[in-house]
Amino acid sequence: MPAKVKAEDCTACGKCAEVCPVECIKIEDVAVIKADECTECGACVDECPVDAITIE
Repeated sequence: MPAKVKAEDCTACGKCAEVCPVECIKIEDVAVIKADECTECGACVDECPVDAITIE
């Protein structure tokens, strides 16, 4: 499953987008992940300072 953002926890800091190797994360009011492009590498999960991203 692709990474998912918990919108209520996301601060839109952009750190996840900076480390995404396939550049599938866009920062709006919260981080938005293009599910069809996500490779489930986990880089964004590891980088998120507020644990707002999960891969289930």
